Amino acid sequence: MDISDNGPNPNAFDIESATTENANYRRVAWTGKHLQVTLMSIEPGAAIGLEVHHGTDQFLRIDAGKGRVKMGPSKDDLSFQQDVEDGWSIQVPAGTWHDVENTGDEPLRLYAIYAPTHHAQGIVQETAQDAERDEEQGRDEPPSWVEEVDDKGEESA
Repeated sequence: MDISDNGPNPNAFDIESATTENANYRRVAWTGKHLQVTLMSIEPGAAIGLEVHHGTDQFLRIDAGKGRVKMGPSKDDLSFQQDVEDGWSIQVPAGTWHDVENTGDEPLRLYAIYAPTHHAQGIVQETAQDAERDEEQGRDEPPSWVEEVDDKGEESA
């Protein structure tokens, strides 16, 4: 499915098909002024990566595969752990350390909704290493026209 992030304009697409067909680590599907939709694919044995967004709430929904979500108040205290699979949702409050690991034998396909907007409009990152590089080099920043940006920052473990 071809997805084009048309910015803060009206948009509609089959999110389940787009999610299950997405083979990229992260693909920004739509960027609004206050929230953003991304598609993700995590390979077997891999993880999103332990991180915290200090000013961003997240909603994630699994559309294919199996995983385990870990969350907690610090990177050393991930006291919330839950096995998840197709149909499950995950809610990550701002300021919560979190990770999702693929525990299955097929790619874990999910979408994430960030509020406020967190990534560059329309960015496609094939691998987690691409995503990390883009962030380090300043290429993964929200567009200037968004009205609300997480100015409290992010950390990775």
